[in-house]
Amino acid sequence: MSSLLKWDPVREFEEFGRRLAPWLGRQGREILKPEGEGTMAVFDWSPSVDVTEGEKEYVVTAELPEVKKEDAKVTVENGILTISGERRKEQEEKKEGTRYHRVERCYGAFLRSFVLPEDADPSRVTATMKDGVLKVRIEKRPGTPPTAVPIGAS
Repeated sequence: MSSLLKWDPVREFEEFGRRLAPWLGRQGREILKPEGEGTMAVFDWSPSVDVTEGEKEYVVTAELPEVKKEDAKVTVENGILTISGERRKEQEEKKEGTRYHRVERCYGAFLRSFVLPEDADPSRVTATMKDGVLKVRIEKRPGTPPTAVPIGAS
């Protein structure tokens, strides 16, 4: 007697992600799926960040969807820029007959830290937030621009 198992490509992908996570430095946790369908891995949330450099400033842009301005914090201490906060889950009443088939969005506290370059001025930092995007501008200290050093033959 043989039995057939239904192939679930989503489950296979989740299993692959769970096995690959330790190699990528991500810590996951197992949670129960709705309707008693087993477990799935959920990773701690950390906002995506871009860091750019211009002639006069550095700009750190962080995506903070569904984070209110008052739930985000930017600090500079001992040459380290820290962006922290919390994405809170809205408590919605479950409508009669509504079933969740998958819940993947992560909520909770986050913290990202960056070492400031030597030419960054920690006393001249500004932050703005609009439409879930945080922009932190760090002005450069005035001084002589870096010069190229020629490489000679040895």
